[in-house]
Amino acid sequence: MKYAKLTKLSLRAHPALNERWVQDRIAEDPGILGLGDVILKDKERIHPKAGRLDLLLQDADSTRRYEVEVQLGKTDESHLIRTIEYWDIERKRYPQYEHTAVIVAEEITSRFLNVISLFNGTIPLIAIQMSAVELEGNVSLLFTTVLDEVKLGLVDEDEETREVTDRAYWEARGSRQTVAMADEVLALIREFAPDVELKYNKFYIGLAKNGQPNNFVVFRPKKTTMRFEPRLSASEEIEKKIEASGTDLMEYDRRWSRYRLRLDKGDVRKHAELIRELCKLAYTESGGADLA
Repeated sequence: MKYAKLTKLSLRAHPALNERWVQDRIAEDPGILGLGDVILKDKERIHPKAGRLDLLLQDADSTRRYEVEVQLGKTDESHLIRTIEYWDIERKRYPQYEHTAVIVAEEITSRFLNVISLFNGTIPLIAIQMSAVELEGNVSLLFTTVLDEVKLGLVDEDEETREVTDRAYWEARGSRQTVAMADEVLALIREFAPDVELKYNKFYIGLAKNGQPNNFVVFRPKKTTMRFEPRLSASEEIEKKIEASGTDLMEYDRRWSRYRLRLDKGDVRKHAELIRELCKLAYTESGGADLA
C-alpha cells in the first residue's frame, strides 16, 4: 500500500477557503460533525438584534436540535458568548425541542476548554475541533469532539438510595395487574441473570443485583399498561424488530438511551421472545455491570 503524506492547512490563513466554505461543506453532509444522524434545518438563521446562527441541525429520529457556530482559528470569548446566546434564543422560541449548543473551531485551547467545561452540565455544550488537510490537490475536513455534552443523572436514579418504596406503593400507583407484568419480565431476565431482582423506587421499578442497582431495564406501571424501558443504543435493526412485532413503540429516549414500549395485558407472554432478546441485549451492552 502506497504512503501518501497529508498537508495540514490553516483555514484562517488560507487565501480561498473561508468560514462560509466550511459551513457549506457541513450543510452538504451534516454527519461529518459526528453528531449522529442529523439533518440541516437552517443555515445563516437570522436572529433579530443578535446576528445569524451559522447552522441549525436536527436529529433525524428525535426532537434534539443543535445550534452550531463555526469559527476559524482559535476559540475566543465572543465565540462562546455568541454560541450560548443563539442556543438560548432557540430554546426559548422552540421549547418543544431539546437544544444543544455546539462550538466548532480549528483550535480549542486547554484553557478555553476549561472555561467551556464550567458551563457543561448546566448549559448543554459540545466542543468540536476541526482540521483541514490537503492530499493531492484535494481538501478534506476532520472533526474531533473534544468536549461532549454532560448527561446529568436521572432524578429518579438519584432518588433510589433515599426514596425506596415497596410493592404496595406501585400497586396503588399502577395496579396489581401491571406490577405483575414486571414479574413476568423478571422471569425472562432470570433465565440469563438469575441473581437479578426488582427494586421498587419512587419514580420507577428498577433492577438490583446483590442489593445494588443494575438498571439495564426499568418498568413504569400505569393503571392499565406498563412501560418497559431497556437501555440500548439506538439501532435500526432493533427498531425494525420491535415494529414488526406490533408492540406499541414510543419515541426513543435519546437522552437516556432507552427504548420505550407500552405493554398491555397479555403482551409479555405474547411477545416473550422479543422482550427476552431486548433484555439480554441491554444486559450485555451494560457489561452486566452495576448501573447507578
